[in-house]
Amino acid sequence: MSIRIEPSILTADFANLEAEVRRIGSADAVHVDVMDNHFVPNLTFGPRMVENLQAVSPIPLDVHLMITDADRWAPGYAELGAFSVTFHAEAADDPVALARRIRGIGSRAGIAVKPGTPLDAYLDLLPEFDQLLVMTVEPGFGGQSFMTELLPKIRAARAAIGDSAVWLQVDGGISADTIAQAAEAGADTFVAGSAVYQASGGLEPDAAIANLRRLAAEARHTHA
Repeated sequence: MSIRIEPSILTADFANLEAEVRRIGSADAVHVDVMDNHFVPNLTFGPRMVENLQAVSPIPLDVHLMITDADRWAPGYAELGAFSVTFHAEAADDPVALARRIRGIGSRAGIAVKPGTPLDAYLDLLPEFDQLLVMTVEPGFGGQSFMTELLPKIRAARAAIGDSAVWLQVDGGISADTIAQAAEAGADTFVAGSAVYQASGGLEPDAAIANLRRLAAEARHTHA
C-alpha cells in the first residue's frame, strides 16, 4: 500500500504560494483548505485562488472543502481541474449524487467526516468515493494537536475499506510524532501543514516530507 504525503498550504506563506508549492516537489499532492467562515469559523481560499494555483502548481491539487452547501459549490472546483475534491458529509444533502458529479467532471471524489461524526452511515457507500478523510482535529484551523481518541475510528475505516482502491486520508495534527500512530491504524494518505513548512530541526519542506514518509512506511511495515 502506497504512503502519500500531502502538505497543507494553510501554513505556507500566502504571499508566495507559487514558490511555496515548488518547495514541496516530492509531495504527492498539495492540500488546499477551502473555508467559508460558515461551516468552520475561518476564511481562507475560494475558486479564484484555486484556479490560479492550479495554473502554476507542478503538483496535483487535493481540494478540501470546509464549506456549507457543498452540493452547489463542489462541482465547480472539479471544473477548475483539481485532481481531487473532498467535501464534508455534514455539508452535503446527497453525498453519492455529488460524488458522481465530481467524478463525472473528471476529478477524484472524497468525503470527509468531522471527529464527532459517526462513520456508520457512510461505510456502505464507500465504493462511490475515491477517498475517505477522517479529520483528526476539529476542522477550521491549522496547528492543532492530533486527537488520539480517533485512532479506533481510523481502524474501523480501514477495516471497511479493506484492500479496495479507496484512499484513507487523515488530516489534523500529523507530525513526525504522530504519523506512525495514524499509519499503524490504517491511514495511507497524510495531510501535514506545520510539520512540513515549519518542521522542527530546521528541515527543509522536501526533507520533512521524506522523513514523514519514512516514519509512516516503517509503522505500516512493523504492523503488517
